[in-house]
Amino acid sequence: MTEQASPLMQNLLRSSVWFVASVLVLMASSIGLSRLLEEETPSVSLALDPLNADALIDEIAGELNETSADLGALAAKAKNALRFNVADARLYSLIGEIRYRQGEQAQAFELFDQARKLSKTEIHALQRSIDRSIAAGDLARAVGEIDTLLRRWPDQFSAIAPGWPAILSNSDGYQAVLAALEAEAPWRGKLFLALGQNPQSLGPANQLLLDLGRTDAPPKSSELSAVITGYIKQKDYGPAYRLFLFSLSDRERKLGGYIFNGGFEPLFSGKPFDWVIHDRSGLEITFAGSQGAGESESDSNSGATVRFLNTPVKNAALQQYVELPPGSYRMSMTVSATNLKLPKQLFWSVRCADPSSEIARFNIPEGTFNRRSLGLDFIVGPAACPIQLLRLETAAIAESWRFRYVGTLVMHRLSIERVSS
Repeated sequence: MTEQASPLMQNLLRSSVWFVASVLVLMASSIGLSRLLEEETPSVSLALDPLNADALIDEIAGELNETSADLGALAAKAKNALRFNVADARLYSLIGEIRYRQGEQAQAFELFDQARKLSKTEIHALQRSIDRSIAAGDLARAVGEIDTLLRRWPDQFSAIAPGWPAILSNSDGYQAVLAALEAEAPWRGKLFLALGQNPQSLGPANQLLLDLGRTDAPPKSSELSAVITGYIKQKDYGPAYRLFLFSLSDRERKLGGYIFNGGFEPLFSGKPFDWVIHDRSGLEITFAGSQGAGESESDSNSGATVRFLNTPVKNAALQQYVELPPGSYRMSMTVSATNLKLPKQLFWSVRCADPSSEIARFNIPEGTFNRRSLGLDFIVGPAACPIQLLRLETAAIAESWRFRYVGTLVMHRLSIERVSS
């Protein structure tokens, strides 16, 4: 029969268990606290847990950004960490970056390649690999690597953006980009936005849109708008308008004319040659479309309805760019109104966009009326005016509460037609 442990031995055993448990709790607490501090204060995090690879990588990366970094010491620190984290792609990438800065490029790219074998999306290795592919003229490969980078790290687009003009100027690079866009790369919207803001990229961007129009992944309205707006900002109005016409669907082509969608169908593409509604706190604008044949003439809610909310209204509410060659024109409008009170004028203006000047102003009357027909004749002179801006706006120059707009206006149809002089 086994003798029971003496009280002294039992106390020693309990003390040992308590001590081990305390150590384990302390270790767990240190590791947990180290994790919390690894991004903000990696050095403190490493003091709590010397094996915290995330904190070590953050610390080395931070020191690499300093101009006086001791590259040799950082390399030794990263290599030491690699013994305990042999499958961590980030460490291979960091050591590769250090070797790259030391001028040992062959060894650096061996380390970058090893990092990408462990993790295809390791950010620093990917960035260096993209630079190498571009420098070698292998732009198709560079685009594939960029696609990998941006799918995993979409916030890196701005770092890549300056390289797009060079890539698109190369036939292989262009075809690789087109293939990525056709495959619905998640960064295609950002690409067209960036290309639209770069005058050197408008031509390739235009061609990409034309080529995508022949695929199963046609251009989106936002992508077209980005490039059209880019042309307009560069005062290159011809390509802007031609791209808009190209973008129209069969249904939208039926809404064409000097004014696009003059019947206010509820179709909003956001493109500058389509209606653009400005966000104004003092009014609401809704489109219901013009009436079709056979519908009741008593329906006064068809078209564009503008509801004024008994507040001041300043500047434009609705606009679109139009292209009117020199000549004589007539603007016609069918409108209804209910209790419309306009302390300052409400009017349609036709303005030359470049240089800015008013060509015509079409005032809207106050009161209550149903389907009133209004018309205005005007001339676009022979002086250079390649594009015009059609705007619904008020004459208010300050948002004074003495001038509050009230009531409802319905514009059933608005048109501009050329007339013989």
